[in-house]
Amino acid sequence: MKNYVQPGKTISLAVPYAVTSGDGLLVGSIFGIASGNAAIGENIEVDLVGVFDLKKTASQAWSVGDKVYWDNTAREVTKTGTGNTLIGVAVDNVGNSAGETVGRVRLNASY
Repeated sequence: MKNYVQPGKTISLAVPYAVTSGDGLLVGSIFGIASGNAAIGENIEVDLVGVFDLKKTASQAWSVGDKVYWDNTAREVTKTGTGNTLIGVAVDNVGNSAGETVGRVRLNASY
């Protein structure tokens, strides 16, 4: 097919803030995971699909299947939808104690 470009599981984006490998980032409506380190404005490959362990709001418990959102101010994942961007679903249960700050997320590609 002559108009095919790529599978689209990863794309190159200019980062809006400094990131390290594994950080989440939001560019417009596109959310992904940085594949390496980059300074503001640098291009980096970003994973758009897959399952990732991401920093989450510590005060929230998650259940498998909960919708999760990116809080671009705190740069963490939350169950709070208001003012945040839907990025996927929780694929593992996690508690709400102060020490439980990582959640497992299956990303939904941007639409």
